[in-house]
Amino acid sequence: MKKIIIGMLSLFLLVGCGNMMNTPTKKVEEFLSKYQTMDDKVLSQLDEVIDTAGTMTKDQKEKYRELMKKQYKNLSYKIDDETEDGNHATVKVEIEVYDYATAITEAETYMKTNQDEFIDPETNEIDDAKFMDYKLDQMDKVKEKIKYTINFTLTKDDDNWKMDDITDIDRQKIHGLYS
Repeated sequence: MKKIIIGMLSLFLLVGCGNMMNTPTKKVEEFLSKYQTMDDKVLSQLDEVIDTAGTMTKDQKEKYRELMKKQYKNLSYKIDDETEDGNHATVKVEIEVYDYATAITEAETYMKTNQDEFIDPETNEIDDAKFMDYKLDQMDKVKEKIKYTINFTLTKDDDNWKMDDITDIDRQKIHGLYS
């Protein structure tokens, strides 16, 4: 009798705890924590994006990768609201990330007003690699953070909440590149 009660209690706790993780908020927290802990899948996706960026040198790609890892590790968030409507849910989240977008905008403004610093003497045109180095250096100096609001949407499928794909704008916000 004791074994039956212990078995039933264990099953109840196992099923109950598993169900507690199946909420829209928990799914969003799980998603964002993958960035914070630099999950292998997140880093793999980052590498794919960087590898297709043909305008950066190998060293620039590595510096950019390190900037994004710093961004992920320091990402913080607060769940503001969760609303469910049948098999659809929205979780409103305020995230705080390094403000790389402002650094990029300021670097572009600086380049336009100081073009002579970026001119390749052989071609007499802007040296893209030199400008990219400058831009990455400016991003590396960023200490200011910015807050964005993201509305994550989820769909319930077979009693399991699944996050819908995030938009490019929301991805830019997570990277601190949205302006």
